Amino acid sequence: MVASPRGRLRSTGRGDAYADDHVGLMDHLGIREFMVLGFCIGGPFIWNLLRRAPGRVVAAVLAQPSGFRPTMPDLFYQNNIKGWAPGLCERQPQITMQMAGAFLNKMYRSNADFVFTVTRDFVKSCQTPILVLPDDVPAHPYAVALESAHLAPNAQVSIYPWKANPEQIQLALRHLRAFLKAHRPAAGATQPLAAAAQ
Repeated sequence: MVASPRGRLRSTGRGDAYADDHVGLMDHLGIREFMVLGFCIGGPFIWNLLRRAPGRVVAAVLAQPSGFRPTMPDLFYQNNIKGWAPGLCERQPQITMQMAGAFLNKMYRSNADFVFTVTRDFVKSCQTPILVLPDDVPAHPYAVALESAHLAPNAQVSIYPWKANPEQIQLALRHLRAFLKAHRPAAGATQPLAAAAQ
């Protein structure tokens, strides 16, 4: 699944519309429990999904997760207002640059800390198994990835750097596969929601 801004550009701040869309899709498919994997901004969106749909996500993988870097506080707003917003407005004429700017302001400036979408206290309380594959480029700060892994009680961290060469990628993939296999939802978790409620 890929989160799409089509028709869902609301200034909720934490990406609540994306989380609601993901849960809505799983409901539509009749899937009660599921695993998630996200790269870059998918990391903060996963944290928000865990907050908004407790008990639904049985395991989460955050690869190269985005996070707030105090030395570059406006990085995400500037990157997205210049790189993402113009293309979005061109593809979706009902969305203006002013709307995109308000969305990005709420997402990245109003919540300018940690992983943007949840607090450290939430991460400390989150019991969902988490695997973090850290990175260290401006948008994916290693310090934030490691802090979230240290705070989350059921978190693991893969090797770093995991993308440096084909051998390290294979090691990270082996870790990822073992993690997902260990946390696979029970067979009954994919039964239709109506049947599960009976």
